[in-house]
Amino acid sequence: MNNLESISSEIREAIIESGGKEAFECYECGMCMSLCPWFQVGNVQFPCYRTPQNVRLGAVMASEEKEELAKEIAELFRCVACDNCKAFCPRHVDMGDIMRAVRRILAEYDSLPKELKDVASKFYNVGNPQGDAPEKRNDWATGLDLPIYKSGMEYGYWACCLPAYDARLKNIAISTAKILNTAKVSFGLVDTNVWCCSETLRNFGAEKVFKELAQRNVTAIKEAGINKILVTSPHCYTTFKNEYPELGAEFKPTHTVQLFAELIKEKRIVPQKPIKKKVFYHDPCTLGRQNGIYDEPRTVLQSIPGLKLVENPIFSREYSVCCGGGAGGLWQDWPKEERIASVRVKQVKDTGAEILATACPYCILMFDDSIKTMNLDIEVKDVSELLVDAL
Repeated sequence: MNNLESISSEIREAIIESGGKEAFECYECGMCMSLCPWFQVGNVQFPCYRTPQNVRLGAVMASEEKEELAKEIAELFRCVACDNCKAFCPRHVDMGDIMRAVRRILAEYDSLPKELKDVASKFYNVGNPQGDAPEKRNDWATGLDLPIYKSGMEYGYWACCLPAYDARLKNIAISTAKILNTAKVSFGLVDTNVWCCSETLRNFGAEKVFKELAQRNVTAIKEAGINKILVTSPHCYTTFKNEYPELGAEFKPTHTVQLFAELIKEKRIVPQKPIKKKVFYHDPCTLGRQNGIYDEPRTVLQSIPGLKLVENPIFSREYSVCCGGGAGGLWQDWPKEERIASVRVKQVKDTGAEILATACPYCILMFDDSIKTMNLDIEVKDVSELLVDAL
């Protein structure tokens, strides 16, 4: 098939209609490729700047060769929605929107990568990516005597599916609850009739499933009377803040690090136990670059006696290197030599840090995997886990 035969106006119009109109803002300077975290993974070539051009031409998913099409689909799912390209693009082109539009077409034609197809099925059937029973959503709180949210409480606490179901990550939710109780914050758990926020579904193209699950949550939260919802995951925070309002949501999300910083400022919690460690704070893309929350987690860490906060002098705050877990990356089976997280872990190692701290469950899982494969002696902790240890 020659280049002219691969051009399809039908494909172009379908992608534009699905949200890809930003493709016409790109003038192919190539800056996005050098900003993309994949650029730092030496053996990976990901020319993301070509995607807008291919959308404009309708030269996406046009091959009739099975192997070529599979290769192209795999490349389209390399984007981890870190938004680094958008943040520094001279035209502010939203590459994430373009990628999501293309992926929506792929999802409609049942052409998602197998791992993501399996995850989408779990979302749809039981409402969480782990595939666990919905009624077990609050089992992490067993023995803590935490109430379900009722009218008059200040916050409904939404733990996120990963801390809710994952054996390693449930300690984040437990630590958060202990901190809130210490500060005498009025809160209750969101009941088990909600399902995953489904942010990742929208990012990897399963738009119909996203809307169905998100609408279910909007209705449940509204019926519970929750006006302020406290979240552990930046991914929940972002979708609640920026996407749920289009479905009628009226509640306000707060990320835990925002509340922790406020409680410390008000002296409702006072860290007293020293943690004499060098701690590297990693800015999650979704919390930092996409929502501008940089100072609050540092305020929390700097309040802990004995803790020495270290950073990479170049790749910090808005320049932070993605962990690779966004937009379905968490469930992609990347080869050992193709892990963005390993680039970040090496930067952490070079500072001499003993602990890698962050405020995102996705980041924790991605970094844990890389540290194990790199055989390094670095702990990965959520900010809440360090704070509760200091109280």
